[in-house]
Amino acid sequence: MVLGEQIAGIAAVTPVRSLSMSTIYLENARSTPVSGTLPVYFSINQWKLAGGRFFNDADQRSGSAVCVIGNTVRQELFPNTPPVGARLRIGRASCEVIGLLAAKGQAGMGDQDDTILMPLSALQRRLTGRNSSHDITQISISAHDGTNSVALIEEISLLMRQRRNLQANQDNNFNIFDTRQIAETLGSTTQLMTMLLTAVAGISLLVGGIGIMNIMLVSVTERTHEIGIRLAIGATAGEVLLQFLVEAVTLSCIGGLAGILLALGLCFGLAQVIKVPFNFNLQINLIAFLFSAAVGILFGYTPARRAARLNPIDALRHE
Repeated sequence: MVLGEQIAGIAAVTPVRSLSMSTIYLENARSTPVSGTLPVYFSINQWKLAGGRFFNDADQRSGSAVCVIGNTVRQELFPNTPPVGARLRIGRASCEVIGLLAAKGQAGMGDQDDTILMPLSALQRRLTGRNSSHDITQISISAHDGTNSVALIEEISLLMRQRRNLQANQDNNFNIFDTRQIAETLGSTTQLMTMLLTAVAGISLLVGGIGIMNIMLVSVTERTHEIGIRLAIGATAGEVLLQFLVEAVTLSCIGGLAGILLALGLCFGLAQVIKVPFNFNLQINLIAFLFSAAVGILFGYTPARRAARLNPIDALRHE
């Protein structure tokens, strides 16, 4: 590509023509983003295969009606059928599915797995009917390791402005996206959301712990006479302490279990609505359950110690 020859630091570059098309396989149909590009696109965007193969330079030169699909497309159009080798109808043309992309999941630009990729020549000839080199919607570029991305973007922007004859007082009529900057922005946003959620969770645990402590204090007050009888007939302070700690832990564990079940139900329902996979992590849920038990011990200790320190005589006189 001329762009790669004019700017140092560019490792690979490829044109991309994207559009949304109706895709059909047997009784399954949906609208899917379809992109035509060159084989180097897969290495630029670090795609890996889950099955089959990528299209190659020979497919591009001959305009072969072949395509590679993402995991979301596989789930929607091929729920019970191996996709590789099947013929998929895209708009008014059909193509053979030769590869299945490994899942990447959601990103800042949406669902990365909801895509169909085919040779640019095939897309232009069979779907758009335009073979012009100007019939592209974006250019995908990768840089050499260690290249200053900010300086590279400035050079690309300057070259694009020159090619489009933009004057100094005119704004860019194109956009340049740096995936590294997008990832950093998403990372900082995720970190901020994590901090906010941690603060909310901390406040919730504090309120819940205070609630458990108040319930246990009321329980100790109402059962003072019972505690006095236990102490009078030989129960030790440690046994009384353990009794009320067990009650506090049981109360907090029941609440923790109810919260986990409610969260799992809501997450499962939300996953079905937005059509993302639901992954149950036993370790995380077990840690959450154990944390609820720890809250019971922490906030139940003061009421339990108060019960254990009661004087048997004073407790028996309590009405």
